[in-house]
Amino acid sequence: MRCGAFGDMVLLTALLRQLHARFGEPVDLVSSGPWTIPLLQGQPGVGDIFILRSRKTPFWVSPRQIGLARWLRRRGAGPTWFCDPGPVGRDLLRRGKIPDAYVCEDASLPYVPGEHFVDRWIRFAQLTPPAFAGKLPEAATRVPSTAALEVSPASHAALERWLAPRNLAGRKLILIQAGNKRTMRRGSRQRATNTKYWPEERWAAVIRGLRAERPDHAILLMGVPAERELNDDIAKLANVPDVHNVADDLPIPVLLPLLQRASSLVSVDTGPAHAAAALGCPTVALFGTSDPQLYRPGGVTTPAAVVTGDVGGQRSMMGITADAVLAAWRELVSRVG
Repeated sequence: MRCGAFGDMVLLTALLRQLHARFGEPVDLVSSGPWTIPLLQGQPGVGDIFILRSRKTPFWVSPRQIGLARWLRRRGAGPTWFCDPGPVGRDLLRRGKIPDAYVCEDASLPYVPGEHFVDRWIRFAQLTPPAFAGKLPEAATRVPSTAALEVSPASHAALERWLAPRNLAGRKLILIQAGNKRTMRRGSRQRATNTKYWPEERWAAVIRGLRAERPDHAILLMGVPAERELNDDIAKLANVPDVHNVADDLPIPVLLPLLQRASSLVSVDTGPAHAAAALGCPTVALFGTSDPQLYRPGGVTTPAAVVTGDVGGQRSMMGITADAVLAAWRELVSRVG
């Protein structure tokens, strides 16, 4: 059970693959968020997925929670890994007749300083619930220290259909992800609580630098529809040709093959950055207050570079310059080819 954001679910693929390698069977998943099924359904080692809409609604007025309890009972109790950091939702496993002794809990796993979350998930998958001590196979192999995603032929075909009417078929592509869910909340983009905000003028400077370095590449500004206005503002400030705002229509079955196909991505620390790195796309990620040792895109071995800054001795995205981002991008693309 893991009810996380888009990037959290990308990182969780390491745990799902390790459990699949350990038991040789697909891993059923309880999660939340509309992105989980298009992101993970059909990925290697992933079994059935049950989606909750809310874990905080009282049980007897939540049809989805009642449905989960019934689904778990029909499925039958077995070894279970509860991956959320807090207790919210833990009672739903009990309502599904999964005894506490059948469950490994994230809270019981000591943190290792500096350990990336991918390696933490791999370590977590090697634990055994108390009721099954000595009765379950140990992990025969340790999966690589990286999140991993695969793109289906159907998704590749969907991407080609998406590119054609935009006159992008066959083009070389550089992707930009400037927005995130905090940026799109109500209020000023520059409010203090938006720790992943980076000024539009600096994004525009990065785009001008990328255009100078790669005049033959189309530059795509990605995001969800709510981020379209932000992208428009950035594109106007950049004032260079061949920049495309595609935030109006970018479903996950198109996003994944697009990330895999692109020559590079420059992004804030957000879900698409993790997906891009997991798909092998060279990714430059701007980090604010989050610790890049824990959350480097996709894991510790992906083709990714992290850019950090500080303001007044405190870690802050506002301390990152456009020149620093472009320098990181140049170094990364020259290294990975």
